[in-house]
Amino acid sequence: MTDRPISTDADVDSSAFRDSDLHEGRHAADSLRAMLIRRPRSALYNYWRDLLNLPVFSETVKSVEVLDATHSRWVVDGPGGKDVALTSVITEDLADRRIAWTSTQGSDVDHEGWIEFRDHPFGRGTEVRLFISYDPPGGVVGKAIAKVMQREPRLQARRELRRFKQLMETGEISTSRAPDAAPRGSRRL
Repeated sequence: MTDRPISTDADVDSSAFRDSDLHEGRHAADSLRAMLIRRPRSALYNYWRDLLNLPVFSETVKSVEVLDATHSRWVVDGPGGKDVALTSVITEDLADRRIAWTSTQGSDVDHEGWIEFRDHPFGRGTEVRLFISYDPPGGVVGKAIAKVMQREPRLQARRELRRFKQLMETGEISTSRAPDAAPRGSRRL
């Protein structure tokens, strides 16, 4: 038996946000959110990197057209149900780790964002961090409308990550909405 005390120190990164993680975007509205997803980070990165997958789980992204290896055109659901066209360029692409993007000139909305994939220090899956920053259409009024319509970045980032987690862990996204194709019975009281 040894007289040395057993160390409980672990050389691991915390999954909590640190000051170096804080990021203020260049735009009027921004958010940084994180979520633990029980899937390997390479699987999560690969699914997200195929931009055509974004409308599958995103409530706001209606369509994505890939223009080339780094440029894409998105149509998103804007305030008041108005479609907003965004053209994005990928500014950073680190396989299995990080994807960053920003808007190009001519986009209806100036925006930027990034997503990071980090192994959980105790092997419990992948921590996914999503940052979104943009100037809402309509300036201050548009920002207020986005908040009322629950389209602000803070809510959007949380919802997108939650839906992404559901899809990656279970293969489906739960919803309380009735399927569009479901027959409706008449309501007689």
